[in-house]
Amino acid sequence: MNANTIPRREFIKRTVGAFAFTLVSPMCFGEAKPLRFSGWGSADRARITNEAFALFEAAHPNIRVEAVFTDWLDYWLRLSTLVALGDTPDLIQMDYRYLEEYARSRVIEPLDPFLGNLLDIDSFGEHNIGSCRVDGRLYGVNLGINASAALVDQERWQEAGIEPPSLGESWQTFHDKCVRFAVGTPRQHYYPTMDASGLESAFEAWLLQQGKSLYGPHGQLGFEAADATAWFDYWAELRAKRACVPVDVQILYRNSIETSPLILGYSALDFAHSNMMLSYQQQIDRPLGITACPVTPEGQPGHYYKPSQMLSIAAGLDADRKHRAVELANFLVIDPAAVKVLGVDRGIPASSDMRLQLAPTLDHVGRATLTYIDDLEPYVGPLPPVPPSGAGEIAIVLQRISHEIGYGVSSTLQGGRQLVEEAHAILAR
Repeated sequence: MNANTIPRREFIKRTVGAFAFTLVSPMCFGEAKPLRFSGWGSADRARITNEAFALFEAAHPNIRVEAVFTDWLDYWLRLSTLVALGDTPDLIQMDYRYLEEYARSRVIEPLDPFLGNLLDIDSFGEHNIGSCRVDGRLYGVNLGINASAALVDQERWQEAGIEPPSLGESWQTFHDKCVRFAVGTPRQHYYPTMDASGLESAFEAWLLQQGKSLYGPHGQLGFEAADATAWFDYWAELRAKRACVPVDVQILYRNSIETSPLILGYSALDFAHSNMMLSYQQQIDRPLGITACPVTPEGQPGHYYKPSQMLSIAAGLDADRKHRAVELANFLVIDPAAVKVLGVDRGIPASSDMRLQLAPTLDHVGRATLTYIDDLEPYVGPLPPVPPSGAGEIAIVLQRISHEIGYGVSSTLQGGRQLVEEAHAILAR
């Protein structure tokens, strides 16, 4: 083992600025080099994923798995560094927004030759298989279905004397409830919601409802400066009325559950993804509810079902190593014991067979997530095109500009123009 690995059950190693878990199984002299997995997520996700790896190792005594977990922001920096060094992990936890970039850069391997053989995912259905394709070729194995959502601390809303936000309510109703919460809460330095002006998933839901999008079918920007300005205006008004967290709280958020305003104790609602409800609930001692983003009356659907994450295989592996990596990916999504261990942390299983087996074993949080995905159906539209290369960078720009507006460095008008200008520059590279 190298100096950066520890035995699986000895657990957590922290790095400066982010948690990074490296968990591995013991290796014997003469044993084949372990499969290397790289993923992002909470400590609990690291734990259950490694439990699933242990099940795979028990069924394949000649294969060992070495796993590294970091938070979201550090994950992509670390992965790009490893790719540049020619040290890409064998099995990669992939996000929809980065799929096209890594596929077209030939960092990951097309999986079509394995379909129906090592990759036995017919029960996913073509929609869930197709959601992981780029240019018609399969580059990922769907780890779970999710959708954007709002996670609600119901007790805090009731304490403020306000009915919590619910499915199908408009952005105006959400605004009004947040303003009334700000008046009604007995708590100091506590707010009804996070400031979602810099959150890509919430911005996208709002755009889709306006008939716009983040990106078009050919990778072009799908919105204009006026659209971004209107979005920033909405949140600036809430901020001015103390109806969302101030910027000095929102800036603490590092795209991780642990740093979210709700978990840090500053807000009664966070916008997130449905599969994150379990991890949120594990860090708060009050029951959470789950609902959709607000809607635009007479608008188009702002939600869609998407692969929460995927498993991608590094390009350039030798035949035996590639075979073992595909076996592991298939095991995680099709083996009933592995699916039970992973639960709904990464979303509802894409396999209809696995959903049927998993449903009776779920606790109330898991059942609530399943119910939410079902109840969301009337508000769901088609899956948008795969985001182009640079989409991840643009998401960070959105977050940065929202902070600048919050601090008064930029106006909402300047911020809208700046977002579009920087996004065009990134996409033109």
